[in-house]
Amino acid sequence: MKFIDEAIIIVHSGNGGKGCVSFRREKYVPRGGPDGGDGGKGGDIVLMVSSEKNTLYHFRSKKHFQAQNGQNGQPTQKSGKAGKDLIIQIPPGTLIRDIESGNIIKDFTRPGETHIIAKGGMGGRGNVHFKTSTHRTPKFAQPGKPGQTLTIKLELKLIADVGIIGLPNAGKSTLIRAISSARPKVGAYPFTTLIPNLGMVFPKNGNPFVVADIPGLIEGAHKGAGLGIQFLKHIERTHVLVHLIDASAIDPHDPMHNYETVNKELALYSRSLSEKKQLLVLTKMDLPETGPAATVFQNATPGIPVLLISARTGLGIDELINRLSEMRVQHDGNG
Repeated sequence: MKFIDEAIIIVHSGNGGKGCVSFRREKYVPRGGPDGGDGGKGGDIVLMVSSEKNTLYHFRSKKHFQAQNGQNGQPTQKSGKAGKDLIIQIPPGTLIRDIESGNIIKDFTRPGETHIIAKGGMGGRGNVHFKTSTHRTPKFAQPGKPGQTLTIKLELKLIADVGIIGLPNAGKSTLIRAISSARPKVGAYPFTTLIPNLGMVFPKNGNPFVVADIPGLIEGAHKGAGLGIQFLKHIERTHVLVHLIDASAIDPHDPMHNYETVNKELALYSRSLSEKKQLLVLTKMDLPETGPAATVFQNATPGIPVLLISARTGLGIDELINRLSEMRVQHDGNG
C-alpha cells in the first residue's frame, strides 16, 4: 500500500428532517387538532482513530463524505428517524486542520479516539407544537436545520519514540533492521528509503519503544530538496533522535560537514526539532578506513558523546539500545 501522509477532504453532515403539517382525521373526532411529528436529526460526521490504518491512502480516491439526512416528520405525531452518523477511520497520529483558517481542530494520537467534526442539523418541529388557544389549526411547521460542510486537511505524523536521522546512505534502514523487527528495503544508492519505516525495539531491560527511520534529508530539505520536506514532520513527535553518520563518508578536512548539514536543516524547518535530544552515532565501524575517520570526528566534537557501531556486525548495537531506553525513561521522567 502506498504511503500517503496528507489528504484534503470535504465532509457534509446530514440535514435535519422537516417537521410535518398534519391534522387528526378520525371518524368520531370532528374537530381534530394538529398532529404533525418532528423531523429527525441529521447524522454527524465522526472521525475515529483505528490502529488498522497506517496511511491516508484510502482518501486518495474518495474526497467527499456525506452523512445521512434525517427523515421528515409524519402524521400522528410520529418523529422522523435520525440520520445515521458517518464514521471515518483515520490512523493514529493524524492531525486535522481547517483548510480555510489553517487552525488545528484536533490532534489524534490514541486508537479509539473519536471526534465529531461536523454535527448534523436538528430536525424541524411539527405543527403540533404550534397550537395555541388563539391559533388552533397551525398550517405550518419548521424546516430542518442544514448540516455542516467543512473542508479539512488531514496530516499524518508518525508516532515514534525515537527517530533516526542522517544523510542518504548513512545506514538508517540497515540500523532499524538491526535493532527492531522492521524489514525495510536496503540498497547502496541515494533515497533507497522512500517512506518512513517503523519498528518495535525490545530492550533487555526496560519497556519496548517504537523507532522510525526518516528518509531524504539532504541540504535544502526544509525547502523541498530531496524528500526531506515530506518527512521532517514525522520526527516532531519523537522524544529522542539518533543522528546517524556514515563514518566512511567523513571528510578528514571537514569532519563536521555531514553532522552540521543535517542539524541546519532541522533548525530551519522547526526550532523544536533542533532542540530535541540527540544521540550521536557513527556507523559502519566494521570497515577498515573508519577507525581514523572516527578519531578525527571525535577530536572535532569534544564534549559530545559519540557512540561507535556497526549495524552489519552488531558492534555497539546492545549499548545503543540501552542508551535509547535510558534516554526515553529520562524524557518520560521529565514530563
